[in-house]
Amino acid sequence: MHQILILSGKGGTGKTTVASTFIALSQAKAYADCDVDAPNLHLVMGSFTKEQASDYFGLPKAMIDSDLCTACSRCFAVCRFDAVIPGPTYRIDPIACEGCTYCLHVCPVGAISTKPVKVGELKLYERGEERFSTATLTMGSGTTGKLVSEVKKQLRDNTQETEVAILDGSPGIGCPVIASLAGVDLALMVAEPSVSAFSDLKRVISSARQLQVPVAVVVNKYDMNPTICGEIEVFCFKEGIPFLGKIPYDGQVIAALNKGENPACLNSPASNALKSIYSKTLQVWKEHVRQ
Repeated sequence: MHQILILSGKGGTGKTTVASTFIALSQAKAYADCDVDAPNLHLVMGSFTKEQASDYFGLPKAMIDSDLCTACSRCFAVCRFDAVIPGPTYRIDPIACEGCTYCLHVCPVGAISTKPVKVGELKLYERGEERFSTATLTMGSGTTGKLVSEVKKQLRDNTQETEVAILDGSPGIGCPVIASLAGVDLALMVAEPSVSAFSDLKRVISSARQLQVPVAVVVNKYDMNPTICGEIEVFCFKEGIPFLGKIPYDGQVIAALNKGENPACLNSPASNALKSIYSKTLQVWKEHVRQ
């Protein structure tokens, strides 16, 4: 199963709008939302006939048995994450605990153990032959990259043979983006014509290149700042990156998204631009797959 990933480097650039349009145009049987911190692809994908949820557990967290604890303070002294809270008997802050188990090994009375802690929820939606994998990370948890990998694994494990899957990636350049990029055949970068978005675009392209993932670029709402849009085009030309098109600001797309409708159903300037970009993206993807 080949994978096309939609990334942005910066949040709010229209990444999910592009991903949902591609899913509709390709009639994809497999797709995923890898933005586990704030997933929203499901808002425009309509209703599903079956939903399966499962708990996701991260690294085990420490816990202290108050009946055994002697308040010797050795665990407090070695914890670098300030997760041990002193008192008549000591206790663990589960949010601060990183599960390193150092405290467990220094406790002289065996009062400390570890236990699995739920840090997220995986969801798999089904509609006919379609499979949609997504997840939500529990607030304060720090295993975003691993949960993104689980989202992708869940999609692979539950999808029958299909040519291509569309992945809606995470914003930024951290662990979830690296996990999103792993193993994909093409990363389509969605940028806004702003100084910050251009800067973030360069950083996420650098990350993709380090992972040897082919990239292409589009600019959303290009008419908000044609000058910076032009600078992005020039950058792509100099870097040898395919520039696949410009999407104008379009109130009809925003209105459709607010009603939970897919932009692919529209006949508007932005929707038509997206359809053209989709065709060009497939061409670029096929060229890389053939190599």
